[in-house]
Amino acid sequence: MPEEIGHADKVGSVSGNRYAEIVAELRKLVETASRIQFTLGEYALEVEPMREPGGQEKSDELFTVKDSLFRLAEDIGVSYSQVKGARWTASRWPKDRRMAGVSFTVHKILASIADDEERFEAILTPPEGKSRWTPDEARRRVGRQVERPVTPQEKVSAIHTLAQDDEVAGRITGDLLRRPEVVAQVSDEDKVRVVEELTREDQVAAAVAPDFMRRPAVVARVAKADKVKVVEELTRDEHVAAEVTTGLLRRPDVAFRAMSDDTARHQVNHAQVERGRQAREHFEDTSPVAPAVKNIEKSVEFLDLVTACHAFVAAAGRVVPGMRDRQLGDDERTIVHENVARVRATLDWIETAVDTGKVDVDSELARLLQGE
Repeated sequence: MPEEIGHADKVGSVSGNRYAEIVAELRKLVETASRIQFTLGEYALEVEPMREPGGQEKSDELFTVKDSLFRLAEDIGVSYSQVKGARWTASRWPKDRRMAGVSFTVHKILASIADDEERFEAILTPPEGKSRWTPDEARRRVGRQVERPVTPQEKVSAIHTLAQDDEVAGRITGDLLRRPEVVAQVSDEDKVRVVEELTREDQVAAAVAPDFMRRPAVVARVAKADKVKVVEELTRDEHVAAEVTTGLLRRPDVAFRAMSDDTARHQVNHAQVERGRQAREHFEDTSPVAPAVKNIEKSVEFLDLVTACHAFVAAAGRVVPGMRDRQLGDDERTIVHENVARVRATLDWIETAVDTGKVDVDSELARLLQGE
């Protein structure tokens, strides 16, 4: 049943009545053109029948088929693709299944429906609310992109097709991302991907990162492991690291947890000793009273050493007499002998230091002093 066309309003530059007359005339021509296309297809099928049952071929580019169809196209003055498409469409629509009033273009689009019965039923049933098939409705039926997109998904598909060129896609993306209402509808996952792509260049990433890190809500969502990585990257410079570390160690909880790490505690102790050594060297090199202080220190060291020897002799004088008539066990004697060896080695070290001024400790004495 022909679709009713309104006659009241103008369409383009013509009145509604004139437009209806044009449509009626053109439908006749389209129907004639459809018959011509089917006839072209039938003759092409006669020259080269389809090679597979059901109107399909493993390859329409088979040399013998293409060669014959190409020759036919040249001999009648049309394109090879037109002959090829007409042949395939005619193979999908036997004469008794073709629908009068439906264009060859619609037949060609619906020809991609694989099942014969489904295909033959489809052309008899226009979309709901429509009195006739249109090329776009046929494309929707078989899942192809329409020429005039209506639904959001159709418009998205059309944009994707137009933006296959990377340069075009880049310009479109930039324009869209400047619209807040568009960005608000992008999923969090896609936003992350966009940011990752946009910040692949180090200079851009460096400019963006500080802005993000100034936003507490953003920082709060960063995973702990990633926060650690960020701090490590930001503190590669020793001056920055020193300033940050000083600030962190002023926080009791942080200092306690840091000092629970053996390596960190050792480094802090080493740093304190090294700082003391450097301060002492600076004092000795620059202070005018350094020689006098050095003499006093030597006197103090002498007194400390004499006191240590006296304390050891006095302690031994108190303890050893108490062992009269007491027999120590094997393990106890071993422990005492080990400590006596340490004491004897220490005494030799003291004598060497006093006689020569050399206080270096060789590896064997170091092991003894450490109890190894």
